[in-house]
This record gives sequence, C-alpha cells and structure tokens, in this order.
Amino acid sequence: MGVADPFMGSSGGRGVDRASGTGGPQGPDQVKGGRRAQLEHTGLRHGWTTGACATAATTAAYTALLTGEFPDPVTITLPKGQTPSFALAAEELTGSSAMAGIVKDAGDDPDVTHGALVRATVRRLPPGSGVLFKAGPGVGTITRPGLPLPVGEAAVNPVPRRMMSEHVAEVAARHGGSGDVEITVSVDHGEEIARSTWNPRLGILGGLSILGTTGIVVPYSCSAWIDSIRRGVDVARAAGRAHVAGCTGSTSEKTVVAEYGLPEDALLDMGDFAGAVLKYIRRHPVDRLTICGGFAKLSKLAAGHLDLHSGRSQVDKGFLAELAGIGGADEALAAEVATANTGLAALRLCQAAGVPLGDLVARTARDEALAVLRGAPVAVDVICIDRAGTIVGRSSVA
Repeated sequence: MGVADPFMGSSGGRGVDRASGTGGPQGPDQVKGGRRAQLEHTGLRHGWTTGACATAATTAAYTALLTGEFPDPVTITLPKGQTPSFALAAEELTGSSAMAGIVKDAGDDPDVTHGALVRATVRRLPPGSGVLFKAGPGVGTITRPGLPLPVGEAAVNPVPRRMMSEHVAEVAARHGGSGDVEITVSVDHGEEIARSTWNPRLGILGGLSILGTTGIVVPYSCSAWIDSIRRGVDVARAAGRAHVAGCTGSTSEKTVVAEYGLPEDALLDMGDFAGAVLKYIRRHPVDRLTICGGFAKLSKLAAGHLDLHSGRSQVDKGFLAELAGIGGADEALAAEVATANTGLAALRLCQAAGVPLGDLVARTARDEALAVLRGAPVAVDVICIDRAGTIVGRSSVA
C-alpha cells in the first residue's frame, strides 16, 4: 500500500482527489517535519468524514434539482482546498426535491461509520429562506445543552453545515438557483450504529452526528502514530527548533501558529498521544514545549491521563468541579459543573460566573506535563481552545 497524503488526496477509496500527487520519493536531505510529514509517515490510507460525504451528496442533489442531472462523480472542495470526487451510491429526483447518497470510506481508520450510506435530500424553499437543516432517519437530534448546537437542532455540526451551505451557494450561482433550500441528512442504519458511539450519553438521540472539521478522516494506528511523533521531534531538533508545539488537531495547530509564528517543522501532530510527546521529549529535550488542544481533551491531561482518546479516557466533571471550587465557584456552581453534560458545558457555566476554569485546567495540565518530564530541561505552557479555535484558557510558561 502506498503512502496516502491527506493534504493532497488519495488514489484509493470511494472519494478520489483530482488534485492528488505527492511526487517522487524524498531523499534523506528532503525529509520534512510538521503535521503533513507525520501523516505521510504513518503509511495509512486516509478517509472522508460524514461531513464531507453529506456535502458531496448535497452538491449532487441540488445540482440535479436545478439541472435534472446528477453529477457522478461529484467533486467538492474541502476546507483546506482539497478537491475529492465521490461516486454516487443512490439518487432520486422528484419535482420538488432530489436525493443523493454517498458510501462513507473511512480509509484505514476503524471508524464505526465506515461503509455507511450518507444521504442528503434537498428541497426548494421560498426565496429568502436561506439554508435549513433537518435530521432524517439515522441522524441524531440535540436534546441536551453543552454541545456546539442548540437543543432541538439536527446533529449536523457547524463545519459540515458551513461546507454544505457554501456548496449550495456555488451550485446556485452556476445554475441559476436561489440557494434557498432545506437539507435533510440521513444515514442508513444510523440509529443502530450510534449505539456504538457516545451520542446517547451526550443527549444526541435518534442517530449519528455529521462530523468533521477538515473533511478528512486521519487513520490511527497507535504504533505508527507514536512513531510519527518521535520522527517529528527528531526533525524539529535537527532543524534547530528551540520551541515546538504538540497539537491535538488542525484547529489547535492554527492557534499556536497565530500565537507564536512557529514554522511547520516545529509542529507535532500529537493527536491523543500526549504521553508519547512528553516521554520522547523527556529523553530528547527541546527548550520549550507548548501543548495546545480542546478544553475537554486537555482536562483529561490535567486529570493525569496521557492517552486522550475518548475510548480510553473520559472527561471527569467531578474533577472539573474541584478545580472550579479552587477558582472561586460556590457549592451550587460546583454541583452544576459536576453534573454538566459535557466539558464544554462545564466551561460555559464557569465563564458565565467569572470562574477561570479554562486557565485552571491549562495550569494543572502544564503541571502534569512537567511531572512526566521529570526534571528534563524543557519549559512548558498549555493553551486550551474551544471548537472554534478561541483561546479559553492558558498557563504561564514553567
């Protein structure tokens, strides 16, 4: 199996990137660091998120609604500019609506939604209505606060909503539509699949969430990923980088670049493996390490977890309540934090009360990181962000 490049696309799978091409093999003097190089180094084939599949299905369905013909394959543009094409697995056109379906290919990732049929049904709305989203069969509905969408909304996350809305606007401009549509997203057998996810516990009922911030599913092999982290540290050190950043994903990567102007080869795609970064840097020190990631994920590090994957560690709201108490929360607020639906909900409660929970989590996570480093000559700071990339907590450098 050849190396898949999640930034340029893959020649395999149901989604094919027309702009793909990684060029010839690199010699030792051409080895680069950073997130892209780490992903290439895993040798695993990437896949496509449910959000990308829903966007492709929406694009095909709306095109058919305006022109009478389904584009097959249908090409979309992902948030970072990749242009994958997807074959249609289902299509149906009536007078007032059109439906298209895409089979999700998760690549080499053991994703429970791999092989699921993601459908989008697009219906015309009166001018001025905008783009509305509905949950069809197999897609969940938000029933509890603390998630990035209000209660009662279809569980189609903000970035997929934006992707679908942008593609609707592009199709409307190309074919003379108004762009005012209702998009109903459904997933065949989605309610059954969702029982293997955290959705029911989070109050997302009736099916799956439509997810993705980049459109790409990055496959995880623990050994390959940890090896790629070590390679990233080695490359950064060889390049003379005194300051590196361990990032949990692309949004946190953007944050540290904006904050510190770090070059690509100083960025370590840490993912969930905080322990792997800390243990390797303990043996191969750099002057400074910044750890940046989502508030909930880094609250796990603050609680002493070194593997931040949702299947292997959970947000401890009781622990967050203890931190909130340290930050000045009264008993009533601490009790609310302890029973909050999500870490994000706990954070919002504290923000509203002026309790610096984000800073407390960042500071405690920094102290946990220093404990793992065991006196290695590495200064550490931690930045917590929300889903939009806004900094909601940070520690000093110690």
